[in-house]
Amino acid sequence: MRNFTAKGDSLTLTAPYAVAAGAGALIGAVFGVAKSALAVGARGVFELVGCYDLAKDANAVAEGAKAYWDNTAKVVTATAGANTPIGVFTAARAAGATTANVRLNASF
Repeated sequence: MRNFTAKGDSLTLTAPYAVAAGAGALIGAVFGVAKSALAVGARGVFELVGCYDLAKDANAVAEGAKAYWDNTAKVVTATAGANTPIGVFTAARAAGATTANVRLNASF
């Protein structure tokens, strides 16, 4: 197929804020995990699929629950509200845990 350009599991995008390697970021409507540390405005590779340990809010999460990105606090949460859906939690985590494993759902 002549119009195929990439598999799309990762994309090179512009960091909207400083992002540590392995941290999540919301770039427009696309959520990804940075492969390397990026300064604001730097272009780098963001992974869009797979399972990742991400910083989470202070609340407990249930296995299989929907995971959302809180772009203000830059953490994953089980609270929908105005947050962006990014995937599902692969394991339960107690309140106070600082990370949770999330299986990303590719954007759209």
